[in-house]
Amino acid sequence: MSQQAPIPPMNKALPGIAVPLPLITTSPPVRELESSLRRSLELRIQSIPDPHTASTGAKLAILFSGGLDCTILARLAHDLLPSDEPIDLLNVAFENPRVAANSPKNDSPNSIYEDCPDRKTGRSSYEELCRVCPTRLWRLVCINIPYTETTQHRETIRRLMRPHNTEMDLSIACALYFASRGIGEMTNSNSEGGAVPFTTTARVLLSGLGADEVFAGYQRHALAFARQGFKGLVDEIDLDVGRLGKRNLGRDDRVISNWGREARYPYLDEEFLTRALQRPVWEKCGFGIPSGLADENPPLEPDIEPGKKALRLVAWNLGLKKVAREKKRAIQFGSRTAKMESGRSKGTQILS
Repeated sequence: MSQQAPIPPMNKALPGIAVPLPLITTSPPVRELESSLRRSLELRIQSIPDPHTASTGAKLAILFSGGLDCTILARLAHDLLPSDEPIDLLNVAFENPRVAANSPKNDSPNSIYEDCPDRKTGRSSYEELCRVCPTRLWRLVCINIPYTETTQHRETIRRLMRPHNTEMDLSIACALYFASRGIGEMTNSNSEGGAVPFTTTARVLLSGLGADEVFAGYQRHALAFARQGFKGLVDEIDLDVGRLGKRNLGRDDRVISNWGREARYPYLDEEFLTRALQRPVWEKCGFGIPSGLADENPPLEPDIEPGKKALRLVAWNLGLKKVAREKKRAIQFGSRTAKMESGRSKGTQILS
């Protein structure tokens, strides 16, 4: 989609004296959000060429932590793609020596990966997708990266992510680098056997980048609201959206394209982003707005956290009730690429 005009500035309106109505599953902003995201996704997956491999190859894969943003994309992709096409879900987990040193010594070798938060979430969300969309062939690709392999590729990753050069950049880039390589062990929804070695054939990967920034999914958004109310929250979202291109996109694209794959970002579609930014903040998240659920017995609406509430309600409407309640977890902590060595390094620390 070509950009006809600059993306408009964010709507910085603040609530008046009256408290805005709480978002619920039938709220017009929630319905419109789902429709807008569906249109964005359709543009990105309807024209993918067939893979030059056997008919069992997937055209589409999703960078899949099992969190809210990527699982919504998987669920909507199911509605848009032919029912006989498989969808690969790429879930990465790392051996982290610092964590392993504090783990029980009698655990199985695979436990260091299966205990990763994103692996647990990934398996849970995969099972929910299989239940909600049983006719789709879902393939969960578990990508396990030993510490020795991480160190072998570290200089390549640092070269790809330049000019970014912080500990946090390296942690995020490592996760994206190995996830997008797409080599792991696959479990699929039609098989009763165990996992088998597998490499995805997909050349297009979907990323959930942008959802946290636009819909207030980070802990810093909750902190900004706690400190300065709606004004602090709006300013923090505006800051995050404004630096997405500089802070994330170049780094992520370079790392992923190293494997000859293309990342596509439905949450950053220009039309979708324009509509989302023009919405007042209380139509995207639920900070500072009482849910009113205590008045109903039993409650008629899901009791979910305020961060990204509109997206959580979209997930709920799509049948992803467990996913709608998943807590936000940064990729570097979920996959355990952060703080692999002992010490007190911070994410903002410059690499030597």
